[in-house]
Amino acid sequence: MGASGTSCEDKELQILLTHFTLPQKEKILPRSKKKKIIILSGPTAVGKTSLSLTIAKAIGGEIISADSMQVYRGMDIGTAKVSIDERRQIPHHLIDSRDLDESFNVVEFYQEACQAIKEVFAKGGVPIIVGGTGFYIHSLIYGPPNGPASEPALRRELEREMEEKGADVLYERLKSSDPVYAATITARDRHKIIRALEIMAITNQKVSQLPQPSTENVDLYDFRCWFVYMPREILYPRIEMRCEQMISSGFIDEVTRLEKEGLSKNATACQAIGYRQALEYLNSPRSPEDWDHFVTEFKQASRRYAKRQFTWFRREPLFRWINIDKMDAENAAEMIIQDYELSF
Repeated sequence: MGASGTSCEDKELQILLTHFTLPQKEKILPRSKKKKIIILSGPTAVGKTSLSLTIAKAIGGEIISADSMQVYRGMDIGTAKVSIDERRQIPHHLIDSRDLDESFNVVEFYQEACQAIKEVFAKGGVPIIVGGTGFYIHSLIYGPPNGPASEPALRRELEREMEEKGADVLYERLKSSDPVYAATITARDRHKIIRALEIMAITNQKVSQLPQPSTENVDLYDFRCWFVYMPREILYPRIEMRCEQMISSGFIDEVTRLEKEGLSKNATACQAIGYRQALEYLNSPRSPEDWDHFVTEFKQASRRYAKRQFTWFRREPLFRWINIDKMDAENAAEMIIQDYELSF
């Protein structure tokens, strides 16, 4: 998609950003006696890693990754994984904990992140959850879904239908099958619609009949949640520049090596942004046109992911938004640290 596709993305993102230029000092939330956990999220390429390292160094924090792909060893360049040197400076959890032939899903994330939180508190540290996978972060706060594990082939078919037929058609299908659950969401909740249809196809049971997720973490912890962002005219070029930097840093070589290690056999990892496009290029004649198509698709998929992140976190009530373009990273870190310290 050329300029028209980008223009459409810009308009949708602009609508999202309209409501989120927040004042600063008055957004510090009330004090709580619960143990504090900082959650730092934001769209891809916004600078979450460097900001989290600054905060962690200042308050004795340890970082728990909420990235669904950084758990895999070898998926380094394409996931913008924090460097080994940075990991020596600040302890990191849930990074490089899986081989490509191992599974990783939201329930496993929830269990391992909860264990990491307990370990950090036991050492007197501050848990800092960092990542852009909204579904994982939501599940950490409110409890993981109780439905069955995802079936990749079924999920891809539902996603294909969503793209071809639109959210309204699939939402109407959900309404006819489970009107009780459908009434709790809207036709804009594309992920929830797909997941609900997937659960019903696997279990032959309505989503509204499943047990409710645990709220244990909401009762135990005070989550200090932040979404850092910048305007689209600044963010989109940053995203495209990072894609180019990944490519120049050897991304294609990384994917070539991972393919030999079984990347294509991991139904989730092979669909990750960048990796899917790179695999398609490697399986093409690799002409100059194929290369240009790969680069274009890589950048476009990354921009679309950023837009989905804005959409997801727009619905998360605990998150306060910081325009990191108006407030530079140093001041943003100071604000988050101040909020953490004053909330005791």
